[in-house]
Amino acid sequence: MSAVGAQAPESWTVAVLRASWRYGLSSLGPVAVSAAHFIASLFFLRLLRPLEFGQFSFLLIVVPFCLSATGALLGAPAALTRGKAAVVAAAELLTLQKASLVVSLIAGVVVTVLMVSTGAVLATAWLFGFYGVFYTLRSFARSYANVHGRIGHVAASDVCYAVLLVAGLSALALSGNFTLHNAAIALVFSSAAAQLPFGTGYLRDLVRATRTPLSAYRPMWHEITRWSLLGVTLTEVAANAHAYLVTFISGPGAFGLLALGALFMRPASLVLGALPDIDQPVMARKLAEGDLKGAFRVVNEFRTAAGAVLAATILLAVVLVTWFPHLLLKHYAVNDVWVVLFFWAAITGLRTLRTPDTVFIQATGGYATLARISGVSSVVALGATLALLLAFGPLVSLGGVLAGEIVIVCMVFPITNGWRRRIA
Repeated sequence: MSAVGAQAPESWTVAVLRASWRYGLSSLGPVAVSAAHFIASLFFLRLLRPLEFGQFSFLLIVVPFCLSATGALLGAPAALTRGKAAVVAAAELLTLQKASLVVSLIAGVVVTVLMVSTGAVLATAWLFGFYGVFYTLRSFARSYANVHGRIGHVAASDVCYAVLLVAGLSALALSGNFTLHNAAIALVFSSAAAQLPFGTGYLRDLVRATRTPLSAYRPMWHEITRWSLLGVTLTEVAANAHAYLVTFISGPGAFGLLALGALFMRPASLVLGALPDIDQPVMARKLAEGDLKGAFRVVNEFRTAAGAVLAATILLAVVLVTWFPHLLLKHYAVNDVWVVLFFWAAITGLRTLRTPDTVFIQATGGYATLARISGVSSVVALGATLALLLAFGPLVSLGGVLAGEIVIVCMVFPITNGWRRRIA
């Protein structure tokens, strides 16, 4: 009895230290990127017009959607290679590297077209397109490294991008040459240079993958990615319907205020976006081993880590708005900012609650189920957002996004609760 009692605290301590190390290292990069984007947004907010701040904020909606699509098309099948034979996994990963080049080029064209639609001049829009290419390419490189357990490479790439971006924008600000076009150049350079920390081995594999036929991707499309892509597309509608509707109906300037609220929540949002790359392969491996209890332990660790980051994010936002409003509120009323902050805290809180369970469902291969859930939530979010926008204006339109998140929570938890009941 005493021996067992003495060992239990040690096991618990080891488990906590192990989880803290994994999440600490995997969160380092997203936090660095979050800080860089936060600082970049401050530069745009203080040095450019509200229209240009709105355009940059819209870019930070469009490019993350490209990353989500990349995760669906490439990251999801990459994560599932963890449960396969080495030869099969290597062949599939090579095919996915070839596909990543194609997806990145498509992302670049999409970003360019959308930025032109916001009123950006063509030369600047093309630069943003190249940023979309390199950032999307880096997204799969992160997934590839995570599958191989190289989370240090992922953190190094994130930190490299963050440091170079902040240094570049700071240099532009200090020299008096801070313009939307020059800032776009800094974004392109930072995202391109951030490929280097993945190592020459990854770059050699990427070159070798150009000779790989894409026909091998077809089974992945039919079995996994068509559903996962549909899911993330519908989730994008549910999560960011306000961004597209407000930008194209009321203009980028009107979207700037809503983007300011999202800016406050960026640390938590980036962690929620990054941790699935770490934890989905782990969940998939444990499920393949029949360790359902271990898979749900990862779910709980995910939620705890994301919740801690969310709490710190909200605290920081409250401090900034209360005591340092001059940093952020140059063009916006404080009362409006509090309303936006309330909406975004509630939206991000619901995402923190349900994302670990959503990733678990992905690890079980339930992409078709998630696509159906996203379909329902996207209809609710799109309809509610449009109605609120037309009736009450941009500020209240965030209620539509909140409604979509509530629908997802109500549909996801009964599914994962069914899995939990299988634990002996």
